[in-house]
Amino acid sequence: MIPLPLARIAEITSGALAGMADPRAVVRGPVVIDSRAVEPGSLFVAIKGERVDGHDFAAQAVEAGAVAVLASRPVDVPAVIVGDTVAAMTVLATAVCAELPATTVIGITGSAGKTTTKDLLARLTARIGPTVAPVGSFNNEIGHPLTVLKADEDTRYLVLELSARDVGHIAHLTRIAPPRIGVVLNVGTAHLGVFGGKEEIARAKGELVEALPADGVAVLNLDDPLVAAMAGRTRARVTWYGRTSDADVRAENVTVDERGRASFTLRAPSGAAPVGLRLYGEHAVENALAAAAAAYELGLPVATIAEELSEAEPRSRWRMEVTDREDGVTVINDAYNANPDSMRAAFGALDALAGDRRRFAVIAALLELGEDGPALNEELGRLAGGAGLAGLFVVGPDADPILAGAEAAVREAAGRVPVAGVPAGHAGPVWHAAGGPPGAGEPPGTGSTDGLSPLSAFGDAPATGIRGATRVSHAADAAQAGAELSALLAPGDVVLVKGPRAAGLERVAVALLGGDRR
Repeated sequence: MIPLPLARIAEITSGALAGMADPRAVVRGPVVIDSRAVEPGSLFVAIKGERVDGHDFAAQAVEAGAVAVLASRPVDVPAVIVGDTVAAMTVLATAVCAELPATTVIGITGSAGKTTTKDLLARLTARIGPTVAPVGSFNNEIGHPLTVLKADEDTRYLVLELSARDVGHIAHLTRIAPPRIGVVLNVGTAHLGVFGGKEEIARAKGELVEALPADGVAVLNLDDPLVAAMAGRTRARVTWYGRTSDADVRAENVTVDERGRASFTLRAPSGAAPVGLRLYGEHAVENALAAAAAAYELGLPVATIAEELSEAEPRSRWRMEVTDREDGVTVINDAYNANPDSMRAAFGALDALAGDRRRFAVIAALLELGEDGPALNEELGRLAGGAGLAGLFVVGPDADPILAGAEAAVREAAGRVPVAGVPAGHAGPVWHAAGGPPGAGEPPGTGSTDGLSPLSAFGDAPATGIRGATRVSHAADAAQAGAELSALLAPGDVVLVKGPRAAGLERVAVALLGGDRR
């Protein structure tokens, strides 16, 4: 943050100094909302949440070195008192960004892939100059201004994620830090129930390109028709990326190795260079292309872009983290969040990485899908049921549509491919874990696992075939799923853990990795 005396902060936020605050005391940053993150020279923003009130930690923050507290009520320490601390922080961030004319702001939005693209682009811009980017997914009305307030006079690039829960949200964020480059990744089904349709999602995402100046650049995904249509909503010049031959920056000759990592030729108007991603899943190609197109507009050579993309490791936790245990079990922790599009991508990555190894998946019902939720969750169940799994664990409430879809897919598949010892049309044992919902339509004698060893029920057919028996289980929570799955795993198995953030499925991965929280 640029150094600001408390008197100036009070002026910007229309606040009042209190608690014997020295108007000449200078805040040099960082601005934080967690008292544990306070450093000498910080400004602590006290936010009252549903369960925790930051004002209760005001004294602790000042003791740790905070110059003052931005508060909405009096506290017994130096403070700037405002009506709404989040709104005041937003005003402060807007003012700070306006004082940084040499900083290029790059905004990234889309239904999926924002964080990965942000991480890649921040790595690329760091080759040119000092860069500030969010930690994890700081992309809403709180995280966005917090990230902006990290910038100072030395910052050349400010790479930001912009998320939307409704129309107007992205427009609000662009007013805090007006972007010169806007990257739109895709229009998917995340928050479909909140918006009411993909067209409304596109309307919200397109607010980013509408905010660009005439001398700015809109980096758009030519492979997504709803994103491509945003070209008509911006004054800025458009640069296209994608896999199609018409894209300015594109991927050619895409291949995927046995670990699910993609390689391709990166082609731009000035030339081409090979890229070998260390990120998992073929869907990472689109994220890499988006970052490459933005970096190309900033003047980075294609060879340099390809080199950086090839060296990039995952930075943000719980996003396609692939860890091999000592016994050969591979855990794919992609539990940060989920929507129908990212679920399909995750199962595609599982298929590429697992090969002919036994595979399991732990998932949970997708949220915020509105009236389409049951149908989309049933479709998710069909996707999982047709993924060649030895076992599927569906965690938490609202599991019935997924369970129904999975069981239907397993039975349909078994009806098409003969399995030794199993009558046509019967998928073998399909059951629910104890305490889960009843298994409607289960074959006689398979309603529980009594008398069966955990492993003998699954068979050992290749993952690309149809297994003689697929366990479809419901678990009340992540702890139950982790415990039951741990008892089933054998050396060499592969596990995908993927679900919405509220499900807390990262705890399954932690349990499987023996407490390893990477």
